[in-house]
Amino acid sequence: MISNLKYHLVTLLAWASMASYAEPGMVVPPEQSVAGQSQAEWSKVWWQWAASFDQSESPVTDQTGELCGAKQSGAVWFLAGTYGTHRTVRMCTVPRGKYLFFPLINYVVTRPLNGEVSCKSVMHDAAALTDQASALILEVDGKRVENLASYRQQTKCFNIAERSTPKQFIFPAAANGYYAMLKPLAPGKHLINFGGALPSMLQAVTYTVFVE
Repeated sequence: MISNLKYHLVTLLAWASMASYAEPGMVVPPEQSVAGQSQAEWSKVWWQWAASFDQSESPVTDQTGELCGAKQSGAVWFLAGTYGTHRTVRMCTVPRGKYLFFPLINYVVTRPLNGEVSCKSVMHDAAALTDQASALILEVDGKRVENLASYRQQTKCFNIAERSTPKQFIFPAAANGYYAMLKPLAPGKHLINFGGALPSMLQAVTYTVFVE
């Protein structure tokens, strides 16, 4: 597991060394709201979306991108990360005019299913687990986005099972991590590379996005 993590960390760093810089305005500034919600709020909604699937039907465990349109609606579409250290390559078709929101690296902490924990505790633990993020990478069509350390978002406590079917109540949950909100891309084919590393995990994802 450690050698695998090191290998993928080298891959992430190689992305950074080969890319040119992205034009200003490609990515929504992390403090800016989209469709009436802060990006911290969107990070909460992202987790509720990700947690609403059975593992076999989840865009997060999907290895090809065939599930990328599942439960998507509104002005913002979500791209999925992964649950482990395996590099993942996906293809996804997105309607034109959609913002794209996704985690470079993130973590969520929830209460035990048969236990109790305070809101303050899960927020503290989520922050502690993402304090040592490194190798943050975001490239769009070969152009690298800078200053990704400023893209950190922290949620308030929430019900992570809000979108589950049947609806459940798993509270408190709190998330912390680094996210990007891309402005709507021009129609056509685009390549998005993103990822990052924590002491306990690494994420490296490539999406080929077709905007129609």
